[in-house]
Amino acid sequence: MTAFSYFSYNFCGPVRTRRVKGEEGRWQQRAPAMTAGLTNRVWSINDWLTYLAVQCK
Repeated sequence: MTAFSYFSYNFCGPVRTRRVKGEEGRWQQRAPAMTAGLTNRVWSINDWLTYLAVQCK
């Protein structure tokens, strides 16, 4: 449950304090993982649960 909470906060939940103003003057929602440069979009829970993971050997 801890890993689920950690991932969903960082990738799936936009945080109000991380938002930035876009080119048109509208606020763009950002997740903490977007701020860190790990992803380019806010993920949905469905995206994460159906994402195919690759195991490293």
